[in-house]
Amino acid sequence: MAGFLARRLINYVALIVVATSLAYMLAASALDPRSNYEARRPPPPPAVVDARLDELNLNNKTPVFQRYLRWSWSVLHGDFGKTTVGDPVNADLARRAGVTLRLILVGLIVGSVAGVLGGALAAVWQYGWFDRLTTAASFLVLAVPTVVLANMLIIGAVWFNDLVGAQIFLVSGETTPGLEGGFLRGAADRAQHLLLPTLSLSLGLIAVYSRYQRNMMLDVLGADFVRTARAKGLRRSTALTKHALRTALIPAVTYFAFTFGALIVGTTFTEKIFGWHGLGEQLINSIFTNDVNTVAAISCLAAFGVLVAALASDLMQAALDPRVRVG
Repeated sequence: MAGFLARRLINYVALIVVATSLAYMLAASALDPRSNYEARRPPPPPAVVDARLDELNLNNKTPVFQRYLRWSWSVLHGDFGKTTVGDPVNADLARRAGVTLRLILVGLIVGSVAGVLGGALAAVWQYGWFDRLTTAASFLVLAVPTVVLANMLIIGAVWFNDLVGAQIFLVSGETTPGLEGGFLRGAADRAQHLLLPTLSLSLGLIAVYSRYQRNMMLDVLGADFVRTARAKGLRRSTALTKHALRTALIPAVTYFAFTFGALIVGTTFTEKIFGWHGLGEQLINSIFTNDVNTVAAISCLAAFGVLVAALASDLMQAALDPRVRVG
């Protein structure tokens, strides 16, 4: 087990290095920080611009690989460099990473748990009303892009608030500015702000996991070990839970790491639409402002997040499948 996880960890660290390096190379080649100064009126002298870009390690006259070596050396010491305006990248990303992590974790837990349970029940009640309903709803959600789904949720929330005459759903921001009332009032306010972004992220996950888990569950419901468990006198619910569902969960947890990566992409749009100041919003802003260091830093954090999700997936797989622990 320890050897298995060690090999996995080495592979994941190597992938982080490759992914981050490629992200920096692409950002440094495609983005043009010099244009930020050339657009000013009057434009600064070229010598002043070059000196400033050299200070920030953003001068396109310096070879890309040389800039990459300087940037990667700083990253090894915990410094992601400076933005195009000279502010430390670390200071802003530390707060934004917490915002994005909170949104992703809640969406991931809600989406995966609800999807797995829905798919398992749909398989147990195959061709029943619940199976048909979840199938139709899943395909409908999967056919709608995240951007469209988020805006539909906002429109529906505004309509519902007007209908009941109260602000049940809050559609913008992480919290209400200047809110008073103590811890419980603040926690309730955060939950109200979190509800719609979480739905925007988790509905797609529920649809994917329910279809995936339904197929996996159907594959094991008629297996010999399930029939043997029933023949030994186990109740149907116990046999389905301890034997069928546990076995059917193994492929689902393998898919967990890929789901986390897809959530990072979905969060980019969700944060922008709902006004959450996280890494996704900053990534879009940094591309528009030609901020190479911030784009590379967010790519590195995203790769690290996928690494953690992949390790969690390996641990869950080992807990469900004894063959992994033996290996």
